[in-house]
Amino acid sequence: MKRPARLVISMAPLLLVLVLYTPTMALGGHDYGQALSNSILFFEAQRSGHLPRNQRVSWRANSGLNDGKASGVDLVGGYYDAGDNVKFGLPMAFTVTMMSWSILEYGKQMAKSGELGHAMEAVKWGTDYFIKAHPHPYVLYGEVGDGNSDHYCWQRPEDMTTDRRAYRIDPSRPGSDLAGETAAALAAASLVFRRYDPAYSAELLRHAQQFADKYRGKYDSSITVAQKYYRSVSGYNDELLWGAAWLYQATNNQYYLEYLGKNGDSLGGTGWAMTEFSWDVKYAGVQTLVSKILMQGRAGHYAPVFEKYQQKAEYFMCSCLGRGTRNVQRTPGGLMFRQRWNNLQFVTSASFLMTIYSDYLESSRRNLHCSSGAIAPSALFSFTKSQVDYILGDNPRATSYMVGYGTNYPRQVHHRASSIVSFKVNPTFVSCRGGYATWFSRKASDPNLLTGAIVGGPDAYDNFADQRNNYEQTEPATYNNAPLLGVLARLSGGHSGYNQLLPVELPALKLIVSRPNPVPAITSPVAVEQKLTSSWNSNGRTYYRYSTIVMNKSDKTLKNLWLSISKLYGPLWGLTKSGDSYTFPSWLCSLPAGKSLEFVYIHSSSQAAVSISNYTLE
Repeated sequence: MKRPARLVISMAPLLLVLVLYTPTMALGGHDYGQALSNSILFFEAQRSGHLPRNQRVSWRANSGLNDGKASGVDLVGGYYDAGDNVKFGLPMAFTVTMMSWSILEYGKQMAKSGELGHAMEAVKWGTDYFIKAHPHPYVLYGEVGDGNSDHYCWQRPEDMTTDRRAYRIDPSRPGSDLAGETAAALAAASLVFRRYDPAYSAELLRHAQQFADKYRGKYDSSITVAQKYYRSVSGYNDELLWGAAWLYQATNNQYYLEYLGKNGDSLGGTGWAMTEFSWDVKYAGVQTLVSKILMQGRAGHYAPVFEKYQQKAEYFMCSCLGRGTRNVQRTPGGLMFRQRWNNLQFVTSASFLMTIYSDYLESSRRNLHCSSGAIAPSALFSFTKSQVDYILGDNPRATSYMVGYGTNYPRQVHHRASSIVSFKVNPTFVSCRGGYATWFSRKASDPNLLTGAIVGGPDAYDNFADQRNNYEQTEPATYNNAPLLGVLARLSGGHSGYNQLLPVELPALKLIVSRPNPVPAITSPVAVEQKLTSSWNSNGRTYYRYSTIVMNKSDKTLKNLWLSISKLYGPLWGLTKSGDSYTFPSWLCSLPAGKSLEFVYIHSSSQAAVSISNYTLE
């Protein structure tokens, strides 16, 4: 099996047949809370590596325990992307970004349903892997395994005998799209963990900020084995903007705001009018996120540029809604349709953007402006609900395309692990080709229920064949589920008057996010502590003096320290400024184990935001 080449994006208008949405079934109501729980559970079935003690998908076992060993790096962990056993970095990073964004927007609703902790565990399983995959500032491992050899075999992850070679990008083999998406994932996740695990959050942000726009190139030109499966058709400009947008959210550093403002035109953020949002094409996501920054009043003097981003974001919303100048095609049953192969990935990602944008509009008390006229936010959200309801069973076939939800759902999923008897039930080795002969060809239900998986879904005429060899329609993927977490949380928990434009404040979490078994507690070797030491009034204004201590808690010498400092509105002493960052003062080049350095600053505001951008321990 192999994936077809992705559709080429064109600026030319597409002539698509528009079928007006009409409900095909009376809505009996759905248990969105149960659907949310199932959707999160699916990620546990996709885990690679040492499974934790609290693993709930009990038919899975440890796998990929030697990943990275041949390259001298630990790449154990992470997620298998779909129904195969390869770890593809680009879709995995997009998955983590979208899970994190879902939590940041609707974490309160997830907490009400008791799923916030599980959602955070799903994010952390991915980010733990990204930390391992980023051993040096300009090195990132972007794939483990080879799609060609993997697809030749039909084996459980626990049995796989296929090539587990690791592939990476670095200065001589650049991959701006992969780096930009990974930076976005780590930055977004750092916001998720900021309240619950500050040290881990800082570690994620430190890695995210090391992905600089320095070595440009498409990742699949460097990791050529990915071209047949996850080719970057859109290039890397969208990921450069996407990464900058999330780094601005995570740091509030004006550098990233300026990057979005100065590069919006040249990188396509203000020019591309999209009808797709996916693991490959991020423009609509960038445009929506930048619109939020604009509506929050944080755009500064780049507001005119950000308004151009927003115009394109609204173009996307109008096109999905069927009220634009170039509308997304729909099936007779009302489902948005882009392509036969795994169409539901586009439906779930678009539904997420429409959900959050409807709440942004509601919070700012304005309407969506389409070529056909003004659209109320409620209409945008209602259409999103219709798409989710279609997925859950309100469609001409009365089929739920979420495995395990309802009574009529896919039973022969194109998924190696779920289609072969559990290793825990029968550990007898399943050979490469033997798996095809014994398990792939079976005309029977999967022995393991892949709960929560969103499969590829129906064709342009609402037709669907539940057959294991029908990979275009029956194969699930992590990036199908990830955007849906936020939509289901919103549908399940409601809105309750939340202002979606206020700073993110996730609720207290009683459930402690578990770590893989066994993993020691994460502690940062470099710590930063600030305290207010004095204040005074001058000319009617109150000034504050802050002392900041940087401590080397490790048993090694700290070198090459770089700090990021934002929200600083006065003079600073004790560091050397270089560009937008700060490093050791001129009289100091390193910090021995157990030692600390102090710097002070004065301004008439609350304490500045100080974070560690980079360092080495020798």
